[in-house]
Amino acid sequence: MLNTQTMSAGFDTDLESILPRLRVYAMSLTRNVDRADDLVQQTALKALAGRESFRIGTNFAGWMFRIQRNEFISELRRTRPTVDIDDPVAQTKSHPPLQENGLVMREFMTAFRQLPDERRHALLLGTVEGQPYAQIAQRSGVTVGAVKSRVRRGREMLKQLLDPQVAPHAAAPSKHPLQRTTQCLPS
Repeated sequence: MLNTQTMSAGFDTDLESILPRLRVYAMSLTRNVDRADDLVQQTALKALAGRESFRIGTNFAGWMFRIQRNEFISELRRTRPTVDIDDPVAQTKSHPPLQENGLVMREFMTAFRQLPDERRHALLLGTVEGQPYAQIAQRSGVTVGAVKSRVRRGREMLKQLLDPQVAPHAAAPSKHPLQRTTQCLPS
């Protein structure tokens, strides 16, 4: 059986030889030179205080790194910022509620799927992808005016589907009831 003095000398030698590796590990945990030095010091103190719990023949480095990691975690817990529950900061919301956004998007997609194919296609290409009307017209095999009309009618139909209180688009009422009919008559 080994005497206590020999065990103590071996423990001290092992502890001294592992200090540079502990410092490297502490730097990776803290990313701060001063905090890393403090962590290594705390680790060494804990190891010296608990040297009787170390079993000779087991992994000394693993034991030391476990002590250091646990000490780092304990330090984080001790320095965790806290807020008094009655503090006005605690009463504020950290994130705005997002449930409504999902409902709005689901409602929009339902309405968008109800559009006729040519209007939905024109809206996608013109509004979402930002393609010029001439390019959409050429790709679709229709005139530029037809594309503009499909986009406008698609937008109006979406508005009506999303808000049923919106009246379907009607021609702007003229100031005089006969004015529209007289404009259509040949002169």
